[in-house]
Amino acid sequence: MDAQKVDMFMMMNAKYFESHHLNAVREKLLTLDESKWGLVQTMQFKEPSTALIISIVGGGALGIDRFFIGDTGMGIGKLLTCGGLGIWTIIDWFLIMGATREKNMETFQNTFY
Repeated sequence: MDAQKVDMFMMMNAKYFESHHLNAVREKLLTLDESKWGLVQTMQFKEPSTALIISIVGGGALGIDRFFIGDTGMGIGKLLTCGGLGIWTIIDWFLIMGATREKNMETFQNTFY
């Protein structure tokens, strides 16, 4: 794939991935066939900041933040325990952005690997 297109994709989407994943994403995009570029452009990633806002504003205790990123098991666990009696909710305020970026990487890997 054209390096200029890959660099543009990386500039626009770097915030959706952990920094240690960026090289792997770039390398995979560079090895893709040009015919897959349409698929790359239509990929949708979850916004880590949105997940944090959902978690803080009140959805954390109900697991809405975890449902938002596609982590259904953790969402159900938080829903049934009221966010681990609030403890799990507070911990997720610090972890949810990283978890969102990890889920975005899983989405990317499942699409191309």
